[in-house]
Amino acid sequence: MPETLPIPPIDQLRGRQLGRILIKMRRLNRNQIAEALELQKKRRGPLGQILVELGYVTEDDLQLALAAQVGMKPIDLSRIDIPADVIEIVPAQMANTYKIVPVDFEANSNTLTIAVASPDNFQATDDLKTLLGKNVKSRLSNREDIESALGRYYPEDANESITDLIDLMSTDDRLRRFEGRGTSIDLEDLRELMDSAPVIRLLNLVLLQAIKDKASDIHFEPFEDEFKMRYRIDGVLYEMVAPGKHIAVALASRIKVMANLDIAERRLPQDGRIELMVTGNPVDLRVSVLPTIYGESVVLRVLDRGNVSLDLDKLGLRTDDLDNFRQLIAKPNGIVINTGPTGSGKTTTLYAALRELNTPDVKILTAEDPVEYDIDGMIQCQINADIGLTFGRLLRSFLRQDPDIILVGEVRDLETAQIAVQASLTGHLVFTTLHTNDAPSAIARLLDLGMEPFLITATLEAVVAQRLVRRICNHCKTDFKPTEDQLFEIGLKPEDVAGKLFYYGRGCDYCNHTGYRGRLGIYETMVMNDDLRDLVMRHASTNLIRQQSLKQGMRPLRESGLLAIFDGYTTIEEVVKETMFDEG
Repeated sequence: MPETLPIPPIDQLRGRQLGRILIKMRRLNRNQIAEALELQKKRRGPLGQILVELGYVTEDDLQLALAAQVGMKPIDLSRIDIPADVIEIVPAQMANTYKIVPVDFEANSNTLTIAVASPDNFQATDDLKTLLGKNVKSRLSNREDIESALGRYYPEDANESITDLIDLMSTDDRLRRFEGRGTSIDLEDLRELMDSAPVIRLLNLVLLQAIKDKASDIHFEPFEDEFKMRYRIDGVLYEMVAPGKHIAVALASRIKVMANLDIAERRLPQDGRIELMVTGNPVDLRVSVLPTIYGESVVLRVLDRGNVSLDLDKLGLRTDDLDNFRQLIAKPNGIVINTGPTGSGKTTTLYAALRELNTPDVKILTAEDPVEYDIDGMIQCQINADIGLTFGRLLRSFLRQDPDIILVGEVRDLETAQIAVQASLTGHLVFTTLHTNDAPSAIARLLDLGMEPFLITATLEAVVAQRLVRRICNHCKTDFKPTEDQLFEIGLKPEDVAGKLFYYGRGCDYCNHTGYRGRLGIYETMVMNDDLRDLVMRHASTNLIRQQSLKQGMRPLRESGLLAIFDGYTTIEEVVKETMFDEG
């Protein structure tokens, strides 16, 4: 964006109306503004876009005026040479992700100036402040100059990898003097270590790479003789090349600063949150810091809302299961329980159900620990046990808020179960989760909590059990013939699979040579009827309840897994791993 454009000083334009700014910039006259305002009354669109469509101003003029409105000065990247030490502050991956170019750094005020292509790219400024630990100022350029500068200062073949950076760190004299000091580093030295450019660049690379690879968790783990960094992708942990053990305390402290936690406290667990916007998608990082005998173990849960499909049609439910589930969630009252181990996708399934039910004529309240995804139109509340805000206490208040549908994150105790039942009996539809191996086991779990059988039979509509299995990568999917041993693992004989094709992933760049990309759910749905209710009232065993459920058409998890194999979505190994405890 050339600075030579004849515009008044930015201070004279800041905060003024867009039309007045463009007039002062001599891009428009009053008649053109009046015409655009009349058109805006009819069309209800942004004034700037209407002016561009009328041909009165260019897109560059509009961006310059919007920048002046918020006090942002222009800069012409084609006319300046940016020092190498300024370019080094922002890693290539970060510059390309946020489409920004660092142009100046003032060490005294710790202020980095960046060029952006849009004056409303506030998220880049906020994220860089969080990621780099610096004050950030923005100046306006245009997209062409930004792209050109990125190509000039960050050539593709020079993109820094985590391995390259760790190699450089091993020879950095400033970092090596912290070797062998363990956690016995005073706060002043700790701040110097965590604010060092290599540590900041390493952490930022790890975070951006994890988000790009669709990791669900990032682990930083100190041990006696080493330090490990691991990603969890599609439910499986993968180890990365890790820096020396002396970097562990710096990375933990850097993360704590980003999550607004206390870096001086290394004896107690801490929890926090980092909010970022990466490639236009909001990403939440839930931070958990745990003191161990060898330092602080840090785990970041990556909640990438752009990477989660809250759509019932895309969860893996088969057509008949999907129809059943839609009938269940359309009921006016009752309790629907989603069950399975931690990480089996229960929350995502219930969110997808709520999203489908989330219409203007329905009031939905949720009690969660924690709130994982913000959904417009739903009232979402977070548990805070430290101040006594439990599921039970929230639910009692919910009943006075005139809801139609209630989500209880998890039934953990009798009090929560009783209030959920009370909500159901008073005409509300209640969704919740339990930790059990399969659907029939949920009955025994509720009884163990102290629930009366007659309350279970009066309110429970269905239990949906689920697991997540990894999807075969479509880019390297290959058919094969399984051995008898492989078939035996899943309870089949060669004659059972005559004419059926089996697949696996050979491994390719698209799936990081794992053979898998993404996951899908496998489900079993136990719908309550009079026969099952009679068994519950008679305190029947879980086995009897399971047999009756199968008799009335429940498809068990193992069978759902088999159908996913026959459809070519997943492998024998995945289904065996996820359903091995369900066949007893």
